This record gives sequence, C-alpha cells and structure tokens, in this order.
Amino acid sequence: MARREAPSARGGANQRWYREVFRPCTGGAFSLEGGIMEFKELEKGKISEVEGKILAKWKEENILEKTIENRKDNETWVFYDGPIYANAKPGIHHVLAKTIKDSFCKYKTMKGYKVLRKIGLDTHGLPIEVNVEKKLGFKTKADIEKFGIENFCRECNNATALNIDEVNLLTDNMGQFIDSKHPYVTCSNEFIESEWWLIKEIDKKGLIYYGNKVLPYCPRCGTELSANEVGQGYQEDSVNTVIVPFKIKDSDTYFLVWTTTPWTLMANVALCVNPDLEYIKVSSMGYKFIVAKSLANKVLGDDFEVLETYKGTDLVGTNYEQLMPFAEVEGKCFEVVADSYVTSEDGTGIVHIAPAYGDDDNRVCKENGIGFVNPVGKDGCYTTGPWKGTLVTDKDLEIEIIKWLKENDKLFKKIKLTHDYPHCWRCHSPLIYYSKPAWYIRTTEYKDKILEANKTVSWHPDYVGTKRFNNWLENMVDWGISRNRYWGCPMPIWICSSCGEKHVIGSIKELDDMKVGDIDVKNMELHRPYIDEVHIKCPKCNGIMNRVTDVMDVWFDSGAMPYAQFHYPFENKELFESQFPADFIAEGVDQTRGWFNSLICISTIVSGVSSFKNVVVNDMVLDSNGKKMSKSTGNIIDPIKIMEEYGADTVRWYMLYASPVWTPLKFDVEGLKEVHSKFFNPLRNSYNFFAIYANADKITDINTCRVEYNDREDIDKWLLSKYNKLIKEVTEAYDEYDLNKVVKLITDFTSIDLSNWYIRRNRDRFWDNLMTTSKKSVYMTTYEVLEGLSKLIAPIASYTAEEIYTNLTGNISVHLSDFPVCNEELIDLKLEEKMDLVRDLISIGRNVREESKIKVRQPISEILLDKKKEKVIGELTSLIKEELNVKEVIYTDDLSTYMNFMVKPNFKEVGKIFGKNIKEFSDKLLELSNEDINKLENNESIKMSIDNTTYDITKDMVDIRISSKEGFKAMVVGNNFVILNTVITKELENEGLARETISKVQQLRKTMNFDITDRINMYIDATSEYKENIKDYLDMIKDETLTINVYDKDGIEDKVNINDYEVGFVLEKVSTK
Repeated sequence: MARREAPSARGGANQRWYREVFRPCTGGAFSLEGGIMEFKELEKGKISEVEGKILAKWKEENILEKTIENRKDNETWVFYDGPIYANAKPGIHHVLAKTIKDSFCKYKTMKGYKVLRKIGLDTHGLPIEVNVEKKLGFKTKADIEKFGIENFCRECNNATALNIDEVNLLTDNMGQFIDSKHPYVTCSNEFIESEWWLIKEIDKKGLIYYGNKVLPYCPRCGTELSANEVGQGYQEDSVNTVIVPFKIKDSDTYFLVWTTTPWTLMANVALCVNPDLEYIKVSSMGYKFIVAKSLANKVLGDDFEVLETYKGTDLVGTNYEQLMPFAEVEGKCFEVVADSYVTSEDGTGIVHIAPAYGDDDNRVCKENGIGFVNPVGKDGCYTTGPWKGTLVTDKDLEIEIIKWLKENDKLFKKIKLTHDYPHCWRCHSPLIYYSKPAWYIRTTEYKDKILEANKTVSWHPDYVGTKRFNNWLENMVDWGISRNRYWGCPMPIWICSSCGEKHVIGSIKELDDMKVGDIDVKNMELHRPYIDEVHIKCPKCNGIMNRVTDVMDVWFDSGAMPYAQFHYPFENKELFESQFPADFIAEGVDQTRGWFNSLICISTIVSGVSSFKNVVVNDMVLDSNGKKMSKSTGNIIDPIKIMEEYGADTVRWYMLYASPVWTPLKFDVEGLKEVHSKFFNPLRNSYNFFAIYANADKITDINTCRVEYNDREDIDKWLLSKYNKLIKEVTEAYDEYDLNKVVKLITDFTSIDLSNWYIRRNRDRFWDNLMTTSKKSVYMTTYEVLEGLSKLIAPIASYTAEEIYTNLTGNISVHLSDFPVCNEELIDLKLEEKMDLVRDLISIGRNVREESKIKVRQPISEILLDKKKEKVIGELTSLIKEELNVKEVIYTDDLSTYMNFMVKPNFKEVGKIFGKNIKEFSDKLLELSNEDINKLENNESIKMSIDNTTYDITKDMVDIRISSKEGFKAMVVGNNFVILNTVITKELENEGLARETISKVQQLRKTMNFDITDRINMYIDATSEYKENIKDYLDMIKDETLTINVYDKDGIEDKVNINDYEVGFVLEKVSTK
C-alpha cells in the first residue's frame, strides 16, 4: 500500500444512498488555526472540569429549554418526578434514581416527544420537624407547645430547603436535564389548596370518616403512622418474650399464655382461643396447665400427663384472675373468648387480649362486649402502677416487668427472641400499637378498582407490580391520613361545636365564603397556627365550626402531586390534562408502600385511573461488600466527590452497567475504573484517532468523503450492519426500560467491534497517502458510526456524547438531535456471520500463539483451517493472514498430517450400555477413520457393530483427545479448529526482529510527542549481529516509522531490549520544508 507523503483530500459527490440512510452531515466543530479548519481533539483535563465547561455551556445556551421548544408542537411524553426532601444531603442512591429518570426523559426527547420535567420538593412532615427538634434540643411535643406552634412552624418552614444547594449541585453535576428553578413545593398555598380539593372530592364519595382504631404510633413523635410508613421502618430487635400463667377463678388450673410485649400485660382484659383447636389440661411440675395440644411438647417438653381434652369452644366463658392488678377495668372482663385469628403456629395457642394495643384484640373485645382499659398515655408512658411515668418501649422496663412476674410467681418461662420490629421511619424509635381516633379514607371500598388500575401499569421489573405491589394492595387497610403534628398540610375539615356536623373545605374561595370574622383568607399562610384561627359557619345549624387540629399524612402530599404541581383545578386545566396520567415514573423499591401507593389510590378514587402508566423500580445501593450504607459504619459514598474524581458520565454508566437497576447494586470504585477502561477509553480513542488523521488529511468537510454503500469495502459494510443492528437492539432495550441492556450492548460494540476490530484493522487505510475511494469510505463510515454512537449514549453519558457530537458536527447540542433510526436494509447477517467466524478463528489463533509462546509480531509460515470454512470466509482470508501475522492460509480436510487423535470410551456414559463388551468397543474406537472422528467432533453420529448389535455412537459416548504433531500446535473450540506451523526459520525470526524494532521506534515517537506526519532520522547503537539480522528489512522499518536515514551511533545510554538484543535509539525530527 502506498504510504503518506503529503496528506490531501479530494471533493466527493453528494450520493443518493447517503441521503437515504443518514441525515446530511454538517461538517465538523472546528477550531481555526492558521486558516485550517480542524476537528477538535477531546479535552484532556480533569474529567469533572471538562464536564463543568459543558454544563456551563448548557446553562448559557438554555439547552433544556431548547429541547422542549424544538418539540413544542409534538406529542407529549409525561414524566413525574417524585418530591425529594431538600433538608437532607443527597446520597449516591439519588444518583441512581436520577440517572434512570434522566436517561428515559432524554431518550424520549430525542425520539421526538415534548417532555416537560421539573423537580418537586417535599417540604412537610416529620423529617423536617425532627430535624428542627434536634436543632432546638426538644425532646417531646410539650417542648414544642411551650415554644409555640407559630415559632416552631416558622423554624420548620426555614428548614425545608437547608440542603437545596447540594441537591441542585448534584442535579447539575450529574447532567440531569430537569427544571430546578421552578419546582413544585408541597408547602405552598397553591399545592395545599389542590390537596384540599382532592380531599373534598374524596369526601363527596362518602369515603372520609373519623374512627377509633389501633394504629402504629410513635410516642417520641406523638403521632400515628400509616401502614405504608410502618413498612419502611422495620429493624431487627432482640427482645425477652414471656409465657405467663393466668389462674382460672376458683381453680388450681392455669392458662399458659405467650407474649412478645410484656408491657401490654397490665392492660389485659381477656384471653382468646381458636374455637376449632384442640386443647389439653396437663399435669406438669406439680401444676395444672391448659395449652393447645399441638404445642404442648414445645411449651412443656415431654414430662407431662394429659388430664383432659377440650375444643376451643368448651373454654369460652371461663373466668380467670387478673394477672397484674394495677389497672381498673370497667364492665365485662377477664374471661375466655374465641376467634379464628388465633393459630397454633407458635406460642401456646392462647392469646392475651389488650384491646388498646392490637387491632384484632380491639375487634374481638367489641364483638364480645369486653371492657376497655389503656394505662398508657400518648407520651408512651404508663399512667398507673409501679412503673408510672416509664416509657413502655424502654429496654430496662422489660427487665423490671419480668422481675416483678418472677417475684410474684407469675412467670412460667422467659424466651429470648430476635425479630423484625416496626420503628418510626424518621426518628427510628420503636413504635407501639395504640388505640387512637384518627381520620381515614375508606380505600378498602375502592380496593377492586385500585387493583384493576394496577393491572394497567407496566412495571419494570414485572414482579414488583404483579407480586409485591399487588399483594400490598390485596391486603390494604383504610388509609389513616391525619397526623397529630404541626408542620404539614392542614386537614381541611371543620367540625361544628354545636351539632357535631362535619364540613370539608375544598378551596380558598369556599373558606373565604364561609369564614366567620374579618380574616384575609386569600392572602394568609394556610399552615398552623394561622389556619386554626379560621372558623366557619355551620351550614346545618349556623353554629361555629372549628378546624380539626390535625395535619395530613405527607404521603398524601406526594400522591397529590399530579394535580397539585399545576394548582389544578384552579389553574392550568389544559396543561394538567396534557400531563395526566404520567407515561413514566421511577423510584426505589421502598416506594411500593409509599409514593406508588399514594399516587394510585388518590388518582383511582378521584379520576378513575392510575396516575402512571410505566414505572421503573430500582433496588438499594450497597457498599462493595453488599452492606447497607450508613454513617455509623462509615461506608457512605459522597456522590459529589465520586463524580468529581471519576466524572458523572462514568458514575452514571457504571451504575447501569454493574447490574439491572432492579437488583441491589454493590457500588465498587473498581467497577468505575472498569467501565472507563472498557467503554470510555475505547470511545474517546476512536474519536481522537479519527480526528488526528482527518486533520492530517485537511478534511474540512466530511461530506467530501461520501462513498456510495455499494462502493464501500466489506469491513465497512460489516460495521454498518453491526451499527444498525445496535440501533435496533438499543432502541428495543430503551423501549423495554432496560438500561442495563442498553449500556452493555453499546459497551461491547464500542470496545469490541469499533475500537478493537474496525479501527485497528483499518489503520493502513487511514494512513494511505492518496485519497482513494477506500480511504474516503473508512473516514465516512467511522464518522457516521461515531456520530450515531454519540446520539445512542446521549441519554446516559450526556457530557461525553455532547463533546464528541459537537466536535464532529459543529451543531449546538446532541440533545437537540434525533435519536438514530435503524436501516434494516444495511443489516447483512451473512456478512456478520462471515466476519464473526473470522474473528473467532483469529481469537483461537492468538490463543495458540500464546500457548506456543510465539509473539504476535513474530511472523509464522502458515495456518491451517477447516476446508469447509473456505467458501464462507472467502476474500476475508487476508484478514486472518494480517491479524495472525502468517505468510499463508491453507484450508485442509485432512487433519491427520498435523494432529494425533486418541479416541477412548467415555466409561461413565457407555459402561452400562456395553457391559462385558466394553473392550470390543474400545478396540474399534482405535480403528476409527479421520472421517468418523470428524463426524463425532461435529456432533454427528456414526454406526458401529458391537457383539452383532448395531449402535449409534455419539460424541458424548467417547473421549476424544487431540495432540499436535511436532512442528505444529492446534486448538479446537466448538466446531472450529486452528493449526499453526510453529517452526520459525531464520528468515521469519529476522522479520520478527524488524517488526519488534518498528514497535519500539513507534513508542519512542509517541513518547517524544512527534506528529504522525513528522519525518525523522534514526540513530542506532546495537551489536553487529542485530544490524545484520535487520538489514534485509531496513526499508520496511524506515517506511513504517517515516524514517529518512538510519545512522550508526555509539554510546547511546538509554537502551531497550528487543528479542534479547540491547538496542539504543535516538530520533531526530527532520524538516520537510
């Protein structure tokens, strides 16, 4: 091939094929130096600084707004961003969730949709209150009341966005395109008014009610929690459980009862058995006990005598003595009742009933007319008895109660138990179940409709929706929406002090119309305590109505955002209708009981549909050892710092590459380095290689290199086939919401197909000094694929995509371009099959070289391949010669010349088949022809007669062992084999020495920062034997290294080892002017 003298370019025609397959190129993003327009080299500075420059450009040029503006008349694709707490520092898990959201929004934008997106700020609730309490040193609600509700809520308001700057910094630095300047804010009057409207709409359906139920309750925060909140706070606890004897009145017999919460025993009012279970009275240790028959051995061991047997119903009505005589109970109490909720799975089969602390307990007591007692106050402390004023979840109290039981001969057994126990999801204190009145939405009435709505949602992964979330909905309870707290959306419910009438306010106007007194409702802040001072006239009796002091569950805030973010229905009706329901949402798996639940419940009740159509659910981000990240363990990863060190693109790509997003991610810095090495380096190197040679050839307009498809070489067509198939598969993966598949497909294509094969294989075409059709073709093909790749990766690796795309095209931003479309006509599976076969054979050949300890640059005389592959490989034979550095490729169907075959029985498979005839089988295997052996190798069967019976012999019945004959080395992988002639003649050895020399000189040129076009003089200090050995290849060395003259020079100190020769080089740049 002719070598470069003076790089040049020639103009080319505007080919019809190019217009049909690719959008017209607009040239390059060029820098002007000496009048020559160039493709800019990718910046080499610190990666976070490079990304920072691109971010600044996006902001300066309002790229986010432009992505919406240039699709303003297109179909909308709706995305909802779940509100984030801005009073806490963002974590690495936020980067994963934001990457998922951002990737699909950018992808859909590039697919031509109009995609609005803005962040939401969760600004109400306990997370903020708890932080303010810590700041002020408060321990209880009494401290808040003393400080003043107005002062406390003002502090909460000030704390809603303590870390908003860090949230915005994270959002910016990771390259997320989302409106952070105009967020929806849950504590705004507009948002609150929309929530009030929703509550009124729900009340119109008769679903809002006030009820006294046993609820999960946090004594520390002084408020109840909804079922979905409880699900987020389970922690593993070690507790002392007890089995206690309840003495039957006027009898020497005891019921044995097990409880995991000894503190509830003071409030016992009844015992409950299963009506259908079998119970026994036994004599044991000098006492008489009653337990479930199936649990007797577990409770008592084997040393007991059965005295009587009962059905559960036989025990109903039995009276017993109060266990702990500290709480006074009025009405019917201390007797046995029956209910089927009692099981024989654990315990004793008899349940202690305390209606103040258990939902089933409460129900059973009501159904049986049993009295009620609650010796625990709202502060979680006993109000009576020897432990008055003690918090019931205090660990020391548990020991004190057990000590009292033992001292009073009321302890049968103490059992240590480790179990998951609910804790407050914000302050992390243990919860208690507590009987307390609250406001509810009767969601159970809409259960079937909500379940049906869930069936319309496409969940990713599917099992989260069909199993986890569906099971949650199947077991739904009515939603307790009120919280006895301070900083939250005020419940819009007023109660008449005269007649008890309830009225729900649905708007500020309605409140203004019904108010009593001269209060400027339209301009007031709607939070406590100001809203508490607004009274309205009762529409029923004209009495005065007062607002209930509760605030709303914060999950109602987040679930209301589809409506409230637009202040619907008071404003933006058309905008709301165009943005409801969402096409896509994404959050962590913990939100199945949180945001996903509140979204679908509210929208199904109010609008009759799910408020989202597609949802991607990501799992937790763990440390590299699979442990949960926490401050206490010191394994938290700072997302800002990790992106500063490795770059946002690398972090984003890695988080999607390491595992599917719906499986736990073990975040490992080594993984960041791996994706940088496997993907970003090959991509950047491929672009830089293209830019260097295009600039050397003074290509100022890539359109001058257009070449019709039919005139391109097979390897170009092969890359275009692979690239178009990549577009197809990546598009399908995006549409399937599988980002892990997206990044793996692109990584493999970039690293294996583009960089390691196409670019490397075609270096000589770039280096040709004539602007031939072949050279134009390789430039054009590389440009097209690099431009397309920049678009494919833009939704995820936004910075890298932007730099490559703008450098290539000169256009404003890759995010204003369209996503590539697959051209099926360019997918040539036969050509791919041919090239893939060649690559497989080359891979095998390299392994053979490695096993034979023959360097890649050492030429060998011949390679032998399967004759059957010759037609398939065809003209690509030359690739095998070049890649494996062999002089000749020989196709053969007779392997016996080069390989020895030893075929023995696979005794594990054929021992039972042939039995005593196994020796005859072994002998006949030794007589097999090469043709028969080849058939077996190719998974074909052969016929064989053993003891006058014909058998079909298959590959799994034999053990074929292959060894190479002297001077050859073979390897078989699947149906492919490669045989190398390993004899190195003196001539081949010398050529190998010359090629190693070329490699060392090229490395030295690079170290000395020579340009690829620089001519040099070369000075060599080496032995006469070395010089003699390379003498015949001196022209090749000069040609490959752009050397004009080679001189001898003694005394060069820095030497390199080349095939055991110590050689010194000095290179001198030569002016060609």
